[in-house]
Amino acid sequence: MRRMKENLIATLVVAAAAMIAHVGDADAQSYPSRPITMIAPFPAGGPSDALARILADPMRIALGQPVIVENATGAGGNIGVGRLARAAPDGYTIGIGQWSTHVVNPVTYALPYDVLNDFEPIALLAIAPQLIIARKDFPARDVKELVAWLKANPDKATAATGTRFAFVPYRGGAQAMQDLISGQVDIMFDQAANALGQVRNGTIKAYAVLSKDRWPALPDVPSIDEAGVPALYVAYWHGLWVPRQTPKEIIAKLNAVVVSALADTAVRQRLAEIGQEVWPRSQQTPEALAAHLKAETEKWWPIIRASNLKAE
Repeated sequence: MRRMKENLIATLVVAAAAMIAHVGDADAQSYPSRPITMIAPFPAGGPSDALARILADPMRIALGQPVIVENATGAGGNIGVGRLARAAPDGYTIGIGQWSTHVVNPVTYALPYDVLNDFEPIALLAIAPQLIIARKDFPARDVKELVAWLKANPDKATAATGTRFAFVPYRGGAQAMQDLISGQVDIMFDQAANALGQVRNGTIKAYAVLSKDRWPALPDVPSIDEAGVPALYVAYWHGLWVPRQTPKEIIAKLNAVVVSALADTAVRQRLAEIGQEVWPRSQQTPEALAAHLKAETEKWWPIIRASNLKAE
């Protein structure tokens, strides 16, 4: 009798496990059956928000469900990324992240999540270099004069990112840009995509693009090599993630939809207009995003730690 009971229990356990697996498969096959939330960890008006909204519409058409962009902002993007980390791994919450949220912040903040292990990658999306910019009436005319001015006037300049000047933190690039334009901030290191329109309109000045070559969108702005600080290359790249343990079938479906959207001529044109360059097709895979993030953390984490840079 006891053996029969044990066998019955074992049979029920196996059956229950099979049923759970079957339900999981069915959920993945019917996905999506309701709206999807895409978290943008920065305020409306910035590059991350713009990228999310450009992608949301073609994804909506392909998936047959609304893709709703939610701006979960604060703490340098950590609020939004943390919201994604806590979400159910069912494909109904996806999130955009970028170089600062997934490379800089893990070293400068004490985070309740692990960027390398708490998320499943979907795809690399777009990339843009970083610019050194300043208010339009800042006295320095180029990078060499900027460095000389900072050495001659230590602690006088205010910056929307930090080294030896007064560091002014912001919830997002759009707000920081407004204060740069109005003269409340002197200098800023920002995504080129965020500064593109203002540089073109002459409301701010650009000293250099932090890349090996000049940026086609601003051909008159010298590369950092030309400006006299060789090899200081920093690019703001964006990727798309879901919470850890999201089913592989859902990840594959989301990746296919994103790849299709990034191949669309109208989408690529809209991204180009805001200074974003789409990654090559070979780099738009979950594996490529995972490898890129790993390489970026291996490159930058020792540098950031050595600088002892901490968010306040």
